[in-house]
Amino acid sequence: MDVATLLSDINDFVWGPIMLALLVGTGIFLTVRLRFLPWINLFYAIRLIFHHHKDKEGDISPFQSLMTALSATVGTGNIVGVATAMVLGGPGALVWMWISAAFGIATKYGESVLAVKYRETNSVGEMSGGPMYAMKNGISNKLVGRILAALFAFFAVSASFGIGNLTQANSISAALLTGYGVPTYVTGGVLTVLALYVLVRGIRSIGLVSSIIVPAMALFYFAAALVVILVNIDSLPAGIMEMFRMAFAWDAVAGGVGGSIVASMLSAMRWGVARGVFSNEAGLGSAPIAAAAARTDYASRQGYVNMTGTFFDTMIICALTGLVIASSGMLGATDPTTGQLLTGANLTIAAFSTVFGSYGRLIVSVSLCLFAFSTILGWEYYGEKSLEYLVNKRPIIMGYRVLFSLITFVGATTALDVVWNFSDTMNGLMAIPNLICLLWLSNDIAKECFDYQKMVIDKEK
Repeated sequence: MDVATLLSDINDFVWGPIMLALLVGTGIFLTVRLRFLPWINLFYAIRLIFHHHKDKEGDISPFQSLMTALSATVGTGNIVGVATAMVLGGPGALVWMWISAAFGIATKYGESVLAVKYRETNSVGEMSGGPMYAMKNGISNKLVGRILAALFAFFAVSASFGIGNLTQANSISAALLTGYGVPTYVTGGVLTVLALYVLVRGIRSIGLVSSIIVPAMALFYFAAALVVILVNIDSLPAGIMEMFRMAFAWDAVAGGVGGSIVASMLSAMRWGVARGVFSNEAGLGSAPIAAAAARTDYASRQGYVNMTGTFFDTMIICALTGLVIASSGMLGATDPTTGQLLTGANLTIAAFSTVFGSYGRLIVSVSLCLFAFSTILGWEYYGEKSLEYLVNKRPIIMGYRVLFSLITFVGATTALDVVWNFSDTMNGLMAIPNLICLLWLSNDIAKECFDYQKMVIDKEK
């Protein structure tokens, strides 16, 4: 067995049913443990996004913190991942993406609360936080806490180069090469310069750029998707009914919006949950690193702000992609040149093209490029803070920023399947110490949640 095959097998195991069950199971546990308050207070949380606390400790505003987290989570998974899930798991996979995201909201809340509660100030006055600091400072058994923290930080640094950089840069260069013939080295050069310009200046620069790029790209994609859905509105009710029917059908079924797609409830669940978790990262422990940088007076307040990221990522943006595909009639269509089922970005392009014609490719390509570039920015911060925990030396941190920027060129110009499988595995392994920490410190999360409810939310009503 060669290295690539071995890594692929390990990756399939790490992201297999056991891991997905643990991720969703933790979300269910926290949702019940918190008495469903993350669900009840969702609209309150959305209003909190635009509150500023300039006199509070932190590096960036709550809004910029959320946008930094969203910049890392809103990526190729929202365009490519949804389409792939709907082909492999049937249209019902989208329903299971929503279900996993609903419980992921409580997970993201808990992660972010712990990140703010146990954050520290580093040598240059910046906030440093995330699961590794919650493990180190929150877990009573200090040896176990430090071991879990070191493992998480190592996995996060390793994942940042692949899932947060190489794969994203390659997605951008591939989209521009196949769609418009732009040489990969040109794309790589531009990406490297842009990344260097933003990343070398640190979290305030990342937060500022993310607060501009993320809303702009989300609105652009939302508007384009809404047009497709409205034009195909006659097909939408049947498409939604078919999605729910196939999501809960025990026997393999096909037809309707699914075209020639055949899928059972189990395959819909598997692919929907897998792509949902991959897209919104609830339970992986990455987004709380950005939450820890926010200016806030209560850990629970920022927990509520950052949990909306799961809602926006999966229940809005992923849903838009799914509804565009479901209403377009392209699911189950085949590529006339190869005879293979359309999947991934090609399926999403075909769906948009039913309304926009040749401009469908342009819309998807622009969205893909913006989504992927924003992911590079967000994941650099995650990797940097994780590295800072392991090696707290400023020259090394600055070197990481430069190296991370330069690696975008490698990703744009080279296909490195072995590296991608390795980093994808590291991305999945991040969840293990993080989930242990969430369950271990669930009483801390509940106390922060209930105290904030009594001291702030109930008084505001």
